[in-house]
Amino acid sequence: MVVIRLARSGAKKRPFYNMVVTDSRNRRDGRFVERIGFYNPVAAASEEGLRVAMDRLTYWQQNGAQLSPTAARLVKQYAAKQAA
Repeated sequence: MVVIRLARSGAKKRPFYNMVVTDSRNRRDGRFVERIGFYNPVAAASEEGLRVAMDRLTYWQQNGAQLSPTAARLVKQYAAKQAA
């Protein structure tokens, strides 16, 4: 199954997550098909903390990709921010 989830990168105590499309059998930080966004939980107020390529997200969901619970929460948050 294809899944859209977060892959952790960044330094110790400074997490940074890439939102990736991958096979569910791959490791969390392993191989992925496409990077469709990022999430920076420790971003300063002037920095962008979340970005999602909504066109690519829609494409993958139409082709059967499932969102992880955390990715779904972030996409919902991003969509609300874009609508405002």
